[in-house]
Amino acid sequence: MATPVVIETGSRRVFASALDWPGWSRTSRDEDAALESLLEYAVRFRPVVERAGLRLPERVSFEVVERVKGNATTDFGAPAIPARAESERLTKAKADRQVALLEAAWATLDDVAAGAPASLRKGPRGGGRDRDKVVEHVLGAERAYASKIGLRARDEKDLRAAIVRVLGASNDGGELKPGGWTSRYAARRIAWHVLDHAWEIEDKS
Repeated sequence: MATPVVIETGSRRVFASALDWPGWSRTSRDEDAALESLLEYAVRFRPVVERAGLRLPERVSFEVVERVKGNATTDFGAPAIPARAESERLTKAKADRQVALLEAAWATLDDVAAGAPASLRKGPRGGGRDRDKVVEHVLGAERAYASKIGLRARDEKDLRAAIVRVLGASNDGGELKPGGWTSRYAARRIAWHVLDHAWEIEDKS
């Protein structure tokens, strides 16, 4: 059975994101290349899925079920536009599944960071963050993301536990706060960000 994918097209970047698998999202210069990258990353995503107690199909194929127009954030390098499918009703079982994948992404980042050197390989011009700065960046982003799902980061003793509480609840599929994110999109965006930087640390170690 083909995996449903949303394509988000900006002026310079295209994202391909697996709608049923938060965290499995890759970008490239065009749609075909983004889908090719998504397929290539199945090998890296599979251990995350297994860590969540789930199973990715042995033979992966994709079906593009939706295309959305990206924006400046897309071109900057983040999947920014929710799919229509991410506004559908979310059952408790599906909410539990998405937070299992998010928690597996966090655990993956923790393991990768624990095994990585403090100093990471830099780009040709010396650019790039070291390990601890990457981890701090991920945590800082989650404090910003919290406001998109109706949380105030400074009020939460354990922000990730609060994120799990919100995204692990069933809902009608609407925005979690006016002008904010839906639960499905929030899970996709947050898990993507965590794994993207986990894999960055791996690649630069």
